[in-house]
Amino acid sequence: VQLQASGGGLVQAGGSLRLSCAASRRIWNFYAVGWHRQVAGKQREFVASILRAGTTRYADAVKGRFTMSTDNAKNTVTLQMNSLKPEDTAVYSCAATVSRVILSAMKFARMYTYWGQGTQVTVSS
Repeated sequence: VQLQASGGGLVQAGGSLRLSCAASRRIWNFYAVGWHRQVAGKQREFVASILRAGTTRYADAVKGRFTMSTDNAKNTVTLQMNSLKPEDTAVYSCAATVSRVILSAMKFARMYTYWGQGTQVTVSS
């Protein structure tokens, strides 16, 4: 299984970016897909996750600004990021699992089996 994140870039504070995670298998084959981010020298941080049924969970830091959705026809998961802040600067990676996991556990990176390479998001002040 391969996951490929794309859509990162440089944007000014207050701007928007749309990240995509393309999968080598049908998205609906995964029980859950998530986005995490990491700044060099810091721990990986949970951003958002979505279950096969469509239920989503967001980190408090992005709630109300980020929206995660799936496009089964394109085998992609997207993360729409609005009102970006400099503290959102990080490498964003998508991950997936086929195992049944409760929504509250999706914030833990160890719950995911498959990881894609990240995409850099830089927000300037």
